[in-house]
Amino acid sequence: MNKKTNEALETMKKRIEQIDLDLQSDEILSNIKKMTELNKERATLEAPVAKYNEFLNLTNEIVQAKEILANEKDEELREFAKLQITESEEKLGPLEDEIQLLLLPRDPNDDKNVIFEIRGAAGGDEANIFAGDLYRMYLRYFEKVGWKVETIDVSESEAGGFSQISFMVKGDSVFSKMKFESGAHRVQRVPKTETKGRIQTSTATVAVLPEQTDVEVEVKASDLRIDTYRASGAGGQHVNTTDSAVRITHIPTGIVASSQDGRSQHDNKDIAMTMLRAKIYQAEVDKQQSEAHDLRKSAVGTGDRSEKIRTYNYPQNRVTDHRINLTLQKLDQVMEGNIEEIITSLITNEQKEKMEKYIEQ
Repeated sequence: MNKKTNEALETMKKRIEQIDLDLQSDEILSNIKKMTELNKERATLEAPVAKYNEFLNLTNEIVQAKEILANEKDEELREFAKLQITESEEKLGPLEDEIQLLLLPRDPNDDKNVIFEIRGAAGGDEANIFAGDLYRMYLRYFEKVGWKVETIDVSESEAGGFSQISFMVKGDSVFSKMKFESGAHRVQRVPKTETKGRIQTSTATVAVLPEQTDVEVEVKASDLRIDTYRASGAGGQHVNTTDSAVRITHIPTGIVASSQDGRSQHDNKDIAMTMLRAKIYQAEVDKQQSEAHDLRKSAVGTGDRSEKIRTYNYPQNRVTDHRINLTLQKLDQVMEGNIEEIITSLITNEQKEKMEKYIEQ
């Protein structure tokens, strides 16, 4: 392990010890915001420090075994020491690689639940139908991994699918896996409405927003305009009988969030507020990245066909992710929710890019 990595890990180890002391103080225990920040910081340090302690134990075992070889004449003990050295050294290399990955800059939102928004974009009715296909693809994937889905707002399309649908996804580290789905998704196929068998290209946009709490994103009540209206569409007997749907506008930014699928006006207000905080947070992130001339796109764009991140080609049963030049000849399986290979490839690519930047520093 190089000196730079060793120093970083020693600093982390001492920082965890200090955090543990701070979390015992009355001053911190009475400050929810500070306590939350410290616990989150500790969580980011815990894994690399645990692996570092494992690394130190292995190197200590090697040192002790080498001392036995240098000072012990008993052949049985010497053979045991040699075996100990061999086994420990074999573990050191992979362990160092694990530590290097854990030291890479981590997205602070990776452990969070997310809010999905899927919209039909370029292509009229076919774009809305494709938005519905994407929604079903994601639902099947969420079912496979055991994540929970809660619908927030729906605008169904007369031709099928959705002009817009938003929903919350709750589970283990959802954002870490789904953040790469943001962008324009392009479909190439013969639409159901096409009578001459011509292939059409359409797009739907996907936005994946990390959930933000009121501690992380503070929204003043005086900055909000809250409107209620009668819900419409699927949702149960409560729909169309009361003004239960809620639309919240954040006046300073003009950002709007709405919910109509909750069981009451109170539920819809809470859901809309959750969505609003996520949108405000994302808008601030986008602003900061723009000001810093960050080249990484975090918005979904306009939905124009040229802004695609992924293409779903039905005639050739092919799906291509253009960011990593990954092509799979199994679109039928992908649309059944088997997208783990794509997600894993995107995560691996991100880790590779981070590792290259880490080595250059």
